[in-house]
Amino acid sequence: MNMQTANVMVPPPPRTLDDMKLSTVMMRDIILKTMFRKNVDMVSELSKAVCLPIPVTQELVDMAREQRLLEATGTLNANNGNEMGYQLTEQGKARALDALAQSEYFGAMPVPLDVYREQVKRQSVRNMQITRDQLTGAMGHLVLPDTLLDQLGPAVSAGRSILMYGPPGNGKSSISNGIRDALGDNVFVPRAIEYAGQVITVYDPIVHAAVPIEEDDPNSLRRATKFDMRYVKCERPTVITGGELSLDMLDLVYNPTARTYQAPLQLKSTGGIFIVDDLGRQAEPPQSLVNRWIVPLEESKDILALQSGEKFEVPFDTLVIFSTNFHPNEIFDQAALRRIFFKIKIDGPNQENFLKIFAMVAKKRKMPLDEATLVHLLKVKYPEIDNIYANYQPIFLIDQMISICDFEGIPYQMSPDLIDRAWANMFVKDEHIVK
Repeated sequence: MNMQTANVMVPPPPRTLDDMKLSTVMMRDIILKTMFRKNVDMVSELSKAVCLPIPVTQELVDMAREQRLLEATGTLNANNGNEMGYQLTEQGKARALDALAQSEYFGAMPVPLDVYREQVKRQSVRNMQITRDQLTGAMGHLVLPDTLLDQLGPAVSAGRSILMYGPPGNGKSSISNGIRDALGDNVFVPRAIEYAGQVITVYDPIVHAAVPIEEDDPNSLRRATKFDMRYVKCERPTVITGGELSLDMLDLVYNPTARTYQAPLQLKSTGGIFIVDDLGRQAEPPQSLVNRWIVPLEESKDILALQSGEKFEVPFDTLVIFSTNFHPNEIFDQAALRRIFFKIKIDGPNQENFLKIFAMVAKKRKMPLDEATLVHLLKVKYPEIDNIYANYQPIFLIDQMISICDFEGIPYQMSPDLIDRAWANMFVKDEHIVK
């Protein structure tokens, strides 16, 4: 993505306390809690800890001093440009402990939900335009029919929802990952957001891949770090869930000890992709899971609930990819299917593409091809299963033959006999087992 796009997305740093759009009591308490918990005593250190510019941090320190919650230590720190030190007064310590009893949250100042909403618009997944080259580049390791890319390209560029369906073992998961790799640019993820005085942490190092900040990037006129440090610059996020996905994973997670919330998976995936793999293998019926997504998919907003039961709206800006081995009509009603914008069938390869994949895997694994073996495979073995090819089969068969060669202590080779032995492991013979 070009720098111009990147610049449009940058969240501007706050210049004054008024720019913060947070209650002054909440900000002051976070300053006190952070000083108490992290034992910092200088404004430069404190500004890093709460992720605010020094002038705004100084405003908060001055406010706390006026309220006699902080006092200057009267010592200048020679190591830090003769900076003044500050400490909590007895009254300040009491206030910090009281604030910690209400919420353990300290550190990065949260971004108000309304401010975050504006940032989501600036970096929306729907603003992305993916070219055929980008998509082909990201899928380069897969042998796919051109018609599939014809369908995938517009679906990804629309940034809406995609249902991929078809028989297992044909790369639906690999294609989902390829789409993720094609996105390629960055977004800004808030460390935490605030709604109605409650803090919801969003940035999660398990989900989000932070991008190193270039301080002296010549292309960005030295403005690389001039963004609101309450955000982390990250690659567009990808959340992948499978059979473990349950409806409660899409709710806010409340931590009763810290009295803070953690964003659910779909909020963490804002600006990126949410992949529901193996739909139909979850404990919840697929129809229930899709019903939960209907409002977000249609209205670009999700509804979450606080512990108190109060419901509120958050932006929903995610490309949702559902992937299933079932036919859509088996697991959804027509109303649900209407709401999924793109339905793409991922079928097994034809014979020509199967051979291409087989040759590509053999070359990668340093397994020499043998014409008699391929003829045996295509003329004898595949008719047993009605000539139904799948993308996973070349890797499976070649890896089986490699294991046999390693065991027998012979050079890598393929033969009709080795193919027969590998084939026997790919399919389990139907038989009655006497118990």
